[in-house]
Parts: sequence; structure tokens; C-alpha cells
Amino acid sequence: MSAEQESRPPAGGVGEMLRGIGRKLAQGEAGPLLVLLMVAVIWTFFTLQNPRFLSPGNLTNLMLQQAAVATISIGVVLVLLLGEIDLSVGAVSGLCASVMAVLMMNRHVSSVLAVLAALALGAVIGMFNGFMVTRFQIPSFVVTLAGSLSWVGLQLYVLGETGTVNISDKFVTGLTYTFFPPVVGWVIALLAIGLALATSLATRARRKAAGLQADSMRALIFRVAVIGAAFVALVYVVNQDRGLPLVVVIVFTLAFAFAYLTERTRFGRHIFAVGGNAEAARRAGIKINNVRVVVFMLCSMLAAAGGVLAASRLLAVNQSSGASDLLLMAIAGPVIAGTSLFGGRGTVWSALLGALVIGSIANGMNLLAFPSSAKFIVTGAVLIAAVTIESVTRMRRQGER
Repeated sequence: MSAEQESRPPAGGVGEMLRGIGRKLAQGEAGPLLVLLMVAVIWTFFTLQNPRFLSPGNLTNLMLQQAAVATISIGVVLVLLLGEIDLSVGAVSGLCASVMAVLMMNRHVSSVLAVLAALALGAVIGMFNGFMVTRFQIPSFVVTLAGSLSWVGLQLYVLGETGTVNISDKFVTGLTYTFFPPVVGWVIALLAIGLALATSLATRARRKAAGLQADSMRALIFRVAVIGAAFVALVYVVNQDRGLPLVVVIVFTLAFAFAYLTERTRFGRHIFAVGGNAEAARRAGIKINNVRVVVFMLCSMLAAAGGVLAASRLLAVNQSSGASDLLLMAIAGPVIAGTSLFGGRGTVWSALLGALVIGSIANGMNLLAFPSSAKFIVTGAVLIAAVTIESVTRMRRQGER
């Protein structure tokens, strides 16, 4: 086959796209599709058990409940792409939210400055984690596990004897409890669809200009139509309840921004290169230590942002903020949605898809009044299954080389 034939866009449009999906499924690489199928099964099961599960009110609550987890998971994805892990994100979210609440409610600092202070503290913690991992070659799970104990202790110190700080500031509470009117929701959906179309067209044009294989126009339109249908369904459902929540817009904006960073910038390519083969990346001139430090900083900043959103939803912070199953859900979600624990493979969107899976399981079992023990057992079983599939797929790919 000539180079011209290899660079020619695939024929067949949607048919070729569906055959490509089939090949990816056979190779274990169609993570998002498998996750969506998993969500469909989960939603069908819980709807049969309790018809309220798919009610607009419950689906809106599901999005509000998972906004903080999804935000933290975006940062976790960045670290996983490096082949590292951060076990301190839960503790960091709790500490940073506590600092914000104390500054705002006890010290009467401006809410905007208090939120910025929380994000800055997260960045400093992430820089410390990255420095310890790169400078002293300490495994990241050791650094972050030890750090999480310190951050929990510092959180208890910050909260003081009362242990709880109630939040009434309108700026912070408005992050979760602001709902757009139906017209605004539809406008935002149209803008999101237009952005998806523009991004897809730009990617197609860039690949063709570089002589690489690009999707046909029919396949591109089909993909954008699917994305558009998802946004239309989302807005339609939430408009039946209170309207599109501001926090959902915030989470999608963060996801798009970091997806763009990882997939369309030089720094993003460096992340994948370091995660795929750090030594090869170093020989290619990539400053791998700098990449690691920046990624850990971004991860902890997003953990802080998740802590702020969690405090906004609960209207308080306390000694258990950032604890319980938050760390489990933040890490399990991306892994279930296809991000590799071994580095170099995954997507930021897996954070949202994984949060949807984990949140649907938890929400459905809560509706059915399942005990907490069942929720942990089921979530753990799903995570083990996802990691097993990822490991088997990785070994299969290595065996084909």
C-alpha cells in the first residue's frame, strides 16, 4: 500500500466507524463504549427495582453528588497517565476545604480569596509530592500515603475544637445550588455541541494536513450527533427538575480544558511519553522531573477544587471531610472507565464516566436502602474486575508485539 493510500481517509463512513469500534472491543480498547454499556445495565437494573431512579430529580441529585468526585478524578487521571498514583487526594480535598471555610467564616476573609487560598494550598502540597518523588526517588504511593496522614492531622488542627464549620457564604454555596433557567440550559447545550463540532473539524483538518489517517465527514458528523444527543438529553432531563446546575457546567469545563491539555498540547504529549516510557522520554529531551512535578501540582489543585465543591454541596466542612470512600471513588472511577494503572493510556473523560458508574451504583443502592457494607463490596468488586480486564488486555497487547 502506498503512502497516499495509507493517509487517505477511511471509506465507508459510519460503517467503517462501527467496524473500528468492533476491532477496539476485541482488543479491549473501547473503554468509553464499555462504560456506557455498563451504565445502561446499572440504570436498567435499578429502574426495575425502583422507578424513581430515572426521575429528573434523582438524576439531578446524582450529578450534584458526583461533581466533587469527578473533579478530583480529573487530577487522578493526570497522575495515572504518568504511571504514578496519589493516595492523598481525599485528605488534600478535606484540608483545603477546611482552610477555605475557616478563612471565610471565622476570619471573615473574602470568599473569592478563601477559595484561591485553598487552591494555592493544594498546589503547594502537590509541588511537595512531586519534589519528593523526583528528588529522592521515593515511590509516589509512599509519599502520598504518608502525606495523607499529615494532611488529616493538619485538617483537625485547622478546624479546632468544634470540628465543624457551617458555610453560608452565597458565592460558595452558589457553586452547587445555582440552577440555570431552561433557555440558558439550551443555549449552553448548543454552545457545547458547537464546540465539539469545531474541535472535531479542527482535528480532522490537522490530521489531513499532516498526511495522517482522518475520519470521513460522515463518521465525524455521526460522532458529533451522538455527543449532541447526550447534551440534549442532559438538558432536557435537568429542565424537568430545577434546571441545569452551575456545578455541572464547571465540571464539564474542567474536563474539556484538561482533555485539551493532554490531547492537543506539547505538555500533554510529554505526559503520555513519560507514562509510556520514562527513559525513552528522557533521551528524547523531555524534562521528565518537571512534568511529574507539574502533574502532581495539578492533581492536588483539582483535589482542592473538589473539596470546595463538596463543601458547597454539604454547606459545611467537618473532621470527616475528604474521608470515607472519597479516595476510593476518585481512583476507582477512572480505572473502571479505562485509564491504565500502568501509565501512558487513558483519557480525562474517563474521570466523568467513572464517576457516573460509581455514583450510579451508590445512588441506586441508597434508593434501595442497601447497607453501606454492600456499597463497598460492590464497588470493590467492580474495581477488581476493571483492573483485571486492564491487566489481561495489557498482557495481550505485549504478547502481540
